[in-house]
Amino acid sequence: MKGFIDLHCHVVPAVDDGVKTVEESVELCRGLRELGFTKVVTTPHIRTVMFPNTADGLRAAFERLMHELHELPGLPELGLGAEHYVDDVVLGWLAQGDGLEYPGGHCALVELPPRRFPLGLAQRFFQLRVRGLRPVLAHPERYAPLFKSTDALDPLLDAGALPLLDLMSLVGRYGRRPRRAAERMLEQGVYYGAASDAHRPKDLSKVAEGIERLEQLVGPEEARELLHDGPRNILAGSIDD
Repeated sequence: MKGFIDLHCHVVPAVDDGVKTVEESVELCRGLRELGFTKVVTTPHIRTVMFPNTADGLRAAFERLMHELHELPGLPELGLGAEHYVDDVVLGWLAQGDGLEYPGGHCALVELPPRRFPLGLAQRFFQLRVRGLRPVLAHPERYAPLFKSTDALDPLLDAGALPLLDLMSLVGRYGRRPRRAAERMLEQGVYYGAASDAHRPKDLSKVAEGIERLEQLVGPEEARELLHDGPRNILAGSIDD
């Protein structure tokens, strides 16, 4: 299968815990293209204290990268978003239009604290949706409240959240509990899309294994829905409720 769309990866150099050099960016982008991703939206972290990036700063870093990549062969089409870590500051930026939405401006990628969901999160997500912005939920299988049951996700789904699978979770990259949670949520039909969350070229082998495992679990047709159709709809804003 080809024509995949990756909505979660880290190919802008030296802005977070992703690649550090342009050379690594090129290697990672080419590797994703070889795996079938023809469009890649890079999502550097926006996280107060740990990764204190701003939308304007990341746009400038992305433009510098695009200048370096100009006319290089074998690369996917690139776009820019961000992985917004949910706290009052970053949620405030998104609500005010100061975050970094996916191309098209319909959705934005959000990351939750790994151990406990913030109070009132569903209401905050609903408020974003009222503003016309859908939250795309990064790697829900990696959050402790969802290790044993998907129930804690239901209020977020009701508020419009779109769960995005981390492919490497399917092959144990983050341990057994996220892997089992991912398999359960796939069986339950929770996910709207799937992405690499690749941070460096060495992740590519695990992403390839994740794609293969996804096809084994759900079949090639549903795998394509998660790797192409869902991500395409997120970018286009054509999401059926």
